[in-house]
Amino acid sequence: MNNIKPKKLSKLNPGGSYWIWYVLPALAVYIIFMAYPMIDSVRLSFYNSNVRPRVFVGLQNYIDLFTDETHSARFWGAFKNTWVFFAFHMVFQNVLGMLFAVILTNRTMKGSRFYQTIVFLPCTIAVMVTGYLFRLILSPVLSGPAFKSIGLDMLVHHWLGDKNTALPIVALVSVWQWVGIPTMMFYAALQNVSEDVLEAAEIEGCNSWQTFWYIKYPLILPVVGMITILTFVNNFNAFDVIYAMEGPTGPPEYATDLIGTLFYRVGVVGVNVTPPEPGIGAAISTSVFIILLMGVIPTLKATRTKE
Repeated sequence: MNNIKPKKLSKLNPGGSYWIWYVLPALAVYIIFMAYPMIDSVRLSFYNSNVRPRVFVGLQNYIDLFTDETHSARFWGAFKNTWVFFAFHMVFQNVLGMLFAVILTNRTMKGSRFYQTIVFLPCTIAVMVTGYLFRLILSPVLSGPAFKSIGLDMLVHHWLGDKNTALPIVALVSVWQWVGIPTMMFYAALQNVSEDVLEAAEIEGCNSWQTFWYIKYPLILPVVGMITILTFVNNFNAFDVIYAMEGPTGPPEYATDLIGTLFYRVGVVGVNVTPPEPGIGAAISTSVFIILLMGVIPTLKATRTKE
């Protein structure tokens, strides 16, 4: 019988560096597709990209963006509209998400799974499909006769053609589609609140509002902060729903023009700008990145809870 010794099984060393091999693929994808383009965009903002070879112009693109009559008017208009778009999502989407989550986590709630599906279902629809669908529904030519036939004449209006209603309507459509995301995140956070704490509050005589405001809400504050940050970042990068419902020029009269559509119009395709100005577009994206940092960092600090 041969004296063959079994091979020793290798053991994972908790202090070893083998874990880096698992991180490298994701890190490589992040660097190639996110970090490098972002850094290159900052670099591009200091060049005049309309000539070959590119000419270094320093801060001239930023000066043109904030002082040139045309660029400045469009940038500040899109900046204001983006804040309005964000406010609609904070007030309606996240508040409704919190309300739905509280209702769905109520111990007496029946059919919770069914209602979770209903709330989350719009998130599974492609944004372009949602945009075009609501564009048809809101058209006074296509849907007007149907509304009149059932006595809803008040709904017959060119909502997307009125500069006073176009942006709120588009924002509410976006709220309808994405309210399921904060709902599920709040739902998961509320599910983790200890039943012992809730029972203690009930014994102390706390009503439903007091239990939520003084116990549940402080415990899920980090999740509230995370959802606020996600809403902030996503809305300052919003593009698809505006593009689907109104197009890249932000009609009527730039009333629905957001930072995302402005960047696309100026820096990529050159709609109303001939030729495209990648340097100005890069200056727009870099400015928005700085704005996002200024909003994200204080929000993280404000919503950080003490252990």
